[in-house]
Amino acid sequence: MPLIKSISGIRGTIGGRVGESLTPIDIVALTTAFGRWLIKQQPSAKTVIIGRDARPSGPVITQLVTGTLQSLGINVIDLGLSTTPTVAIAVQQEKACGGIVITASHNPAEWNALKLFNQDGEFIDPASAEEVFALAQQNDHTFVPTEQLGQHTTREDYIDQHIAQILALPLVDAAAIRRSNFKIAIDAVNSTGGIAVPRLLQALGVTHIEELNCVANGQFAHNPEPLSAHLTALCTVVKAGKCDLGMAVDPDVDRLVIIDEKGIPWGEEYTLVAAADYVLGHTPGNTVANLSSSQALKDITAQHGGQYASTPVGEQYVVAKMKTTQAVIGGEGNGGVIYPSLHYGRDALVGIALLLSHLARSGKEASALRARYPNYVMVKQKIQLAPEQDLTVILDGLKQQYSNYPINTQDGLKIMFEHGWVHLRRSNTEPIIRLYAEARGEEEAEKLAAAITQQIPLCS
Repeated sequence: MPLIKSISGIRGTIGGRVGESLTPIDIVALTTAFGRWLIKQQPSAKTVIIGRDARPSGPVITQLVTGTLQSLGINVIDLGLSTTPTVAIAVQQEKACGGIVITASHNPAEWNALKLFNQDGEFIDPASAEEVFALAQQNDHTFVPTEQLGQHTTREDYIDQHIAQILALPLVDAAAIRRSNFKIAIDAVNSTGGIAVPRLLQALGVTHIEELNCVANGQFAHNPEPLSAHLTALCTVVKAGKCDLGMAVDPDVDRLVIIDEKGIPWGEEYTLVAAADYVLGHTPGNTVANLSSSQALKDITAQHGGQYASTPVGEQYVVAKMKTTQAVIGGEGNGGVIYPSLHYGRDALVGIALLLSHLARSGKEASALRARYPNYVMVKQKIQLAPEQDLTVILDGLKQQYSNYPINTQDGLKIMFEHGWVHLRRSNTEPIIRLYAEARGEEEAEKLAAAITQQIPLCS
């Protein structure tokens, strides 16, 4: 299958032919292009931060990326096993010209990817990504002589620096968390969350931690996307161990999912909703999320007197809108919390700290806190189109079919029905079409999804 190039970077499976999977040739070409782009942006800045999740292919890709950057005269600070938000913070702290995270996020272990950060520790914007991809197609690259090769240094302290910055946030109440004496179960899918999350919890004063899949060996114990269907073992541990709650993160620790004390998942959409409720309760303001995120965030924002805005799917789009609307919190409904008081990027660690502070100060159990929020049910489906099916044609047909309803075409097609909505779009990270449907009940959400799915062949 061809490499996937998008605003989320470049990703593919390991092994195979050049241009059809993530091969050493493709990795070197993209790294060279990105390095050249960074030098063009900041000729005098020559340091790049890199880090990786625990996938088995990570060390090999790290060597390729490091050597390529050094060959361009760029110094590399290598964080080793780290998290995506930790790399973002290190870019800011070190005043680097950019960063590269070697992770395919929620994709299975046979995948890997390069995520690209600018000098602000934020993902590069779509126009910059296209420029980098164009440079990667060129074969006229020039590399530096021996005496100008970049240096390579390693740092193992940045997860701790990240945690220290979280603890310094005014809304993170470590004292209240410590007094609550929480017992927490965590599932880190055998990636770098197994390093970062226990350290964070201990720093917050949590002493009772049940660790599940916390050995950072990259051998994912289950599908690494933190969806309820993949977290049955964690739910069992929470209930059997009489924990106050469970937490699951994805391999690069930018998504967070909560399990209540009864072993029932909140649903990944409600991570951002609860974090926003807490932040808005102390810092009135606006919120932003992508078009595939739950209506519940808009409702909570309105309750606090703020304005809600939506964007196409992709962290870059959310961040850009947060800046223009001066949002105090935002993110994506897949469990990604963006809290600009720390940095502009999805960050499961700051999400954990905010949610535990919320629970500790409220004195409520996790199930009672979840019950405070508007209850929506979302159905998420993946659709593999046949080669002869054209998504543009399908979306145009659906747009005509449902022309009597409010429609948003910012990112694919979102149809607003009387009691729910459906969003259909091409994935940024997998060779599939994503379909999201949300309503007040599961049956109604399933009906909305089924109605659109049945129309797809007719619109092809």
